[in-house]
Amino acid sequence: MDSGGKKRILVVGGSGFLGQHLLHELDTACGNMPPYDVAFAHHRPAPPPELLGSLSLEFLCIWSDLRSGECFECSSDELCQPHVIINCAALSIPRACEVDPAAAMDINVPTSLIDWLSSFRDDSILLIHLSTDQGAAIRTISEVLVENPERDGVGASISNMNCGITVYEGVKSFYKEEDETAPVNMYGKSKVAAEKFISENCSNFVILRCSIIYGPQTISPVTKSLPIQWINSVLSCGKEVEFFHDEFRCPVYVKDVVSVISTLTKNVIEIDGNQMKLVLNVGGPDRLSRAQMAEAVADYRGYDCSLIKPVSASSINRGVASPADISMDVSRLVRLLGINPISFKDGVRFTLENCSWPL
Repeated sequence: MDSGGKKRILVVGGSGFLGQHLLHELDTACGNMPPYDVAFAHHRPAPPPELLGSLSLEFLCIWSDLRSGECFECSSDELCQPHVIINCAALSIPRACEVDPAAAMDINVPTSLIDWLSSFRDDSILLIHLSTDQGAAIRTISEVLVENPERDGVGASISNMNCGITVYEGVKSFYKEEDETAPVNMYGKSKVAAEKFISENCSNFVILRCSIIYGPQTISPVTKSLPIQWINSVLSCGKEVEFFHDEFRCPVYVKDVVSVISTLTKNVIEIDGNQMKLVLNVGGPDRLSRAQMAEAVADYRGYDCSLIKPVSASSINRGVASPADISMDVSRLVRLLGINPISFKDGVRFTLENCSWPL
């Protein structure tokens, strides 16, 4: 990662859903002034060839393990000192965090990354930390029935779509950044621990609390189900599908999240902005239940909305607690960055119309 005087950006989790969308944006930005020197860390067995082939520039690609810190301990000379670190990596499936809380804490609290950052003894390095996953984890009703054989049901259910930010307790609507954090599951607890660790050990950071992130599939497909594509797939089969009517989120289009990160990065690189200690809610403008999300997809595709069967979240034991309402107030984001996330209706249209890469 020989900068040659260029500003350096490191994306951790670059092969994930958000990471790939972000790398494409950075690749496009590198065609303009000022040029960036970009590296990304991944945890796949090998660098995704489709991703590398889609980039017009050659980005440094390194394997990383956030639990052991292997990437950062062994690759310091190769990586050099970045100006901006964007951490998109996480163990983001709530049930997986419940099953293995040690892994949740080891991966979601970026200890090795912060230790490596601190080794440079440079307070000007900006850490942008994603306090959520790069997509949405979805389980079908058949998976729930395996764990709950006493439950009867037909079709499928979005029973564990990743709720994104779960540091809030979920007992009211439109949480603000200063509201008390009271996570109800291990995933949320690990996120709160990460925020606390970063705030105590970093002098220049932005924490982005994202809701469900959705959008087009990446050039190197991620293995977890993507929410809009999954809803579209099950409704297209013409069978009844169960969706929760009493869990509310503010799903955010992936390109809006990328815009937030790009704006923050640009402020640091082009303007040499002052140090920041900032927490931002990053969600879409619409407070929606899972059933309402499905209705938006059905309306766009022309599917029969009677196939959507609203059910209560309490009707299914998912093996992990989930907040009822963690909709977010994003007025701080709009005010500070001038970014107005698009509506869910428009995001669904962009997702299903633009299935090719790049966008």
